[in-house]
Amino acid sequence: MDMTDSPAVIKQDEVEGLLLYKDLIPRLEVAMGKFSKRNSDELIQPVRTVIPLQKYNGFLGLMPAYMVHEDVLCTKMVCFYKRESGSTLPSTQATVLVFDPEYGNLKAVINGDVITAKRTAAVSAISAKLLMPGQSEVLAILGAGHQAVSHYQVFTETFSFREVRVWSPRRETAAKFASSVDGAVSVCDSVEEAVRGADVIVTVTRATEPVLLGKWVKPGAHVAAVGACRPDWRELDDDLMREAVVYVDSREGATAESGDIILSGAEVFAELGEVLNGNKPAHRKKTTVFKSLGMGVQDAVSAKLVFDQWEQQRKL
Repeated sequence: MDMTDSPAVIKQDEVEGLLLYKDLIPRLEVAMGKFSKRNSDELIQPVRTVIPLQKYNGFLGLMPAYMVHEDVLCTKMVCFYKRESGSTLPSTQATVLVFDPEYGNLKAVINGDVITAKRTAAVSAISAKLLMPGQSEVLAILGAGHQAVSHYQVFTETFSFREVRVWSPRRETAAKFASSVDGAVSVCDSVEEAVRGADVIVTVTRATEPVLLGKWVKPGAHVAAVGACRPDWRELDDDLMREAVVYVDSREGATAESGDIILSGAEVFAELGEVLNGNKPAHRKKTTVFKSLGMGVQDAVSAKLVFDQWEQQRKL
């Protein structure tokens, strides 16, 4: 692409078709391993900058990353909001910008909503691959929005669960989710009903106070906690956070942004990248929590995959 060309604009439906989990997951594993080495000759990613949008009860997050050897320079801009229950407004809206790192020109503007949903779900699946108990049969999903759909897709594509359960504060929302996905899903009336006996629990809620209590969680279960991305927001209670072995994507991000970690005083045991690098163990037989905050490098890997595939299709 010539630097004088207008940037490519890659829309939501195109991203959906270009970003496949089978291609994305191994690339994310490599990138997260590199991130945890903290080698600035390989990868540079500051903690996200967050600007409050008080008028609208929301925030704008800026998430730049530069992958040196892959020569990927990327920034995601994501608006996220604390919406009232039943609101029809989106809880997140994202755009990813891809730059030429040598010339500095903008190469692509990519719809970031699919990238955010898929890379987040893929990282949760990586956490489960490393940490969930052997012979895991029951998956529980708390929440029924876009992240619930992407997590259902990657977890059922990657693993074989005998039963999938879903809960949402509004039963009709959970029922709509269950009817929209391929496969049988049990709609539950309470969080406790959804998670009792579950081997893997995914929390993708809009909650700002704990909805998942440690006393309901089966010993040895794995929890992938995706919501509550502000220092004063929670999804998990103190009992669960303090009793589980806690893993994160980024220590800096988790200790600055995760209310579940900050307010519970829980200790971060390891980053997923440290486990992938063989530097920290995966405590598969203990109750584990993976607290996901999301990282710019995950968006960069996803955006590169989308842009490379888009360019290949243009050449055909």
